[in-house]
Amino acid sequence: MSHYFHTPTTPEHRRQITAHFWDTDWEFTTADGVFSYDSLDQGTAVLLREVIPPTDATRALDLGCGYGVLAIALASAVPGVSVDAVDVNERALALTAENARHHEVADRVRPLLPDQVDPDVRYDEIWSNPPIRIGKQALHELLLTWLPRLTPAGRAVLVVGRNLGADSLQVWLNDSGFDCQRIGSAKGFRLLEVRQAA
Repeated sequence: MSHYFHTPTTPEHRRQITAHFWDTDWEFTTADGVFSYDSLDQGTAVLLREVIPPTDATRALDLGCGYGVLAIALASAVPGVSVDAVDVNERALALTAENARHHEVADRVRPLLPDQVDPDVRYDEIWSNPPIRIGKQALHELLLTWLPRLTPAGRAVLVVGRNLGADSLQVWLNDSGFDCQRIGSAKGFRLLEVRQAA
């Protein structure tokens, strides 16, 4: 699971993968040392199948972007949106940049390390397949860092495996002052929509 924590030192061994969502065939460049390098992971596939892209978002965040699938999908579907693609893995960020160029959205997808993001930026949409396996405490710290950056009317969409604690995460988010609702469930994953509490 080293892809969660640092830039890999192993050879890249780049490859091309394909995915189909939103009635479109997509191609992405991936490499060893990044999350789900050999195919589109099932959680992200569930999110893309079940959630309709927003039409009016102007600023979005792909949190834990990997090689950029969610960021590029959002930028491709929403012409007016600017997307921050954030990850701790510099190889993943380089792949995101390459994939954004391939899909002709590089002008609106910004691959960034977490500390490169302006802390005053607020997001209409945060989409994430969060890194559950970093541990509960680290995950909670991650979410408490980024979810408060939603605009007052903004939302976050998280996809979390049921067997990896999705239901307890929903309870924790509500107990932490957010409004968290389950908006879907498929193939062992929960889709959670998180908003600022009223």
